[in-house]
Amino acid sequence: MSDAANKVSVSVHFAKAILKHCLEAGIDTQALLRGQRIPPRLLHEPQARISIQQVADLQTSAMQALGDESLGYADRAVPLGTWDMMCHAVITAQTLGQALHRYCRFFELMDGGMQLELSLEGDAAKVKLASTASTHGAYFSELCLLNTHRFACWLVQEELPLREVHFQHPPSTRAADYRLMFMGNPVSFEQEDACLFFGESLLEKPVMQTPESLRRYLIHPVLTMLTTSYDFSWTARVRAQLRQNLLFMPELTDVAAALELHPQTLRRRLAAEGNTFKQIKSDIRRDTALHFLGKRALSVEEVAHRAGFSEASAFIRAFKGWTGLTPYAYRKGL
Repeated sequence: MSDAANKVSVSVHFAKAILKHCLEAGIDTQALLRGQRIPPRLLHEPQARISIQQVADLQTSAMQALGDESLGYADRAVPLGTWDMMCHAVITAQTLGQALHRYCRFFELMDGGMQLELSLEGDAAKVKLASTASTHGAYFSELCLLNTHRFACWLVQEELPLREVHFQHPPSTRAADYRLMFMGNPVSFEQEDACLFFGESLLEKPVMQTPESLRRYLIHPVLTMLTTSYDFSWTARVRAQLRQNLLFMPELTDVAAALELHPQTLRRRLAAEGNTFKQIKSDIRRDTALHFLGKRALSVEEVAHRAGFSEASAFIRAFKGWTGLTPYAYRKGL
């Protein structure tokens, strides 16, 4: 898990979805949020963001508090330890295809709502969520497909490209946040099924994990899946170049030269991943600021400097645009 991965932020939508069923179960959601250093007031700010590590820790805490790995979304509680047992059932598979067959079969036998089916359509493999799962709420579909993709990536130690991710429901937050959670792959909404499409040839990839590595993974599987990066996308390469000096970030032409590309070629490749050079710069500064505001030893002025702003006033304006709060109000909430 890299330090850079911990600085990636996502919409507060995911925190709200995780906590949706906690209140009705009588669980103190504010205590859960404070335990992960998430200001409770952020849940009322539609533009607010939290780190991907906070999402992972909050999800784990909510599952433990509910005693339910489905976070209250399935027809009945999925007992704690179910995911661990699935991993043990899958880990000795030789190929990804064999692993996914076991994965789908395990949850079919569990009958806990997460009913998945692996099939072939032409040269594409498809993992489809049972239509009845759509009645469990939008986030249940998101969680099932996200876990499936991230777990598959962990098994083969590689970022698996998806041709498309389909959901039946409309988006609850920006499309860019869904793309980030699905490692930059295209996500479509209001489709006939909730499913993942990927090349059939990927089913032949060998499983690289072992029972020994599984023991390490199971210490915190959600955090491992969300923060381990196998990303060699152009967006990731540009982010790596820009992070080298946040205060004097290089321009597009400089980054393109470092990557041995024509600037227009780099621009096109970023666009194909649903990104722009300007947006990547803004996202890095935003995520860096959110990360360092959690460190109380740093003044807001120092956080501004570390996020690449020469003037604190410009940083405050930008931060309010990102989250709806000033840096001072955000820190006070922490």
